[in-house]
Amino acid sequence: MAEIKLTGNKKIGTLCKEFKEAFGSTLRVYKSQSCKGAFADPNATLASVRAEGAKGGELKIVGNMQVGNFEKKIAEMYGIGVQVANADDSKLADNSITISAAGRA
Repeated sequence: MAEIKLTGNKKIGTLCKEFKEAFGSTLRVYKSQSCKGAFADPNATLASVRAEGAKGGELKIVGNMQVGNFEKKIAEMYGIGVQVANADDSKLADNSITISAAGRA
């Protein structure tokens, strides 16, 4: 089973690329936790866009993780918003399906 190790020094662009390769779904990373406004800079690290007061840390992402749980965990750890979309990035994935299933939808 595919998995990605998420750490604060990982660049957002690298994370999005690895996410697509591992799970087939698209990862959208935003500057704000509300997922409104601009996307985060792909050359920035997770630690550099982390919200003030957010603890950061390490997270192992696996394909059988539910979309909603993954998005919530990133918000808790880094204070930023992420959304999982289908493979061609045309619509957001349902929160109740797995990350891998989102890539097949």
